[in-house]
Amino acid sequence: MKNRILIALMSIMLIPVFTSQAFAWLIYSKPEFRGRVIDAESKQPIEGAVVVVLYEKWEFGGPGGGNTLPMDAKETLTDKNGEFYFPAYKTIMGPLSKVSEVSFIIFKPGYMSVTRIDGINIPDEKYFSIEKDMIGKEGELKYVNTRLYDPDTVTWKGRMGIVELKRTKTREEKLLAIPSPPTDYTSKELPLFIKIINEAGNNLGLKGGYK
Repeated sequence: MKNRILIALMSIMLIPVFTSQAFAWLIYSKPEFRGRVIDAESKQPIEGAVVVVLYEKWEFGGPGGGNTLPMDAKETLTDKNGEFYFPAYKTIMGPLSKVSEVSFIIFKPGYMSVTRIDGINIPDEKYFSIEKDMIGKEGELKYVNTRLYDPDTVTWKGRMGIVELKRTKTREEKLLAIPSPPTDYTSKELPLFIKIINEAGNNLGLKGGYK
């Protein structure tokens, strides 16, 4: 009788453990992101640049393979020090899905926009998933490229979390610099971003705008 009671108690205690392990793959989780946006020439901080982070997942699509799909998007503006911050993000994703790398859009009228940090051989999310006191300092990051059949570890060394924006000089450059809204997102989800790119377009004589 005592043995039965003991087994029953142990089973109850193990239920949360097995449950959490069974459903862990349904959790979409990303760390904090932070960085600093500066002028490429003067190296001075740029205040008021809009920064968008796009959270995405890969979803199995049957015999044809799968697709990368949007999960969510967040936005913020750089402060007087040119710095931006996104808190850690966690949500539930459906079955037959896996977490993909996030992407960023960074834009300030008068500058070229950035959708990929030049000169680094690791994902942008690794470049920005750093502590506040590491922004602008020399550091080292390691990244395991699991997309390869034989996973390879990549090491990157350099200044952490810095984004340099180049000034636009001609009207053509200013037009090319305006980024398009990410697919499936409107001013409802990204009001700051849509407002800024619409104002940039209007100032250059473009009609209409994004909704």
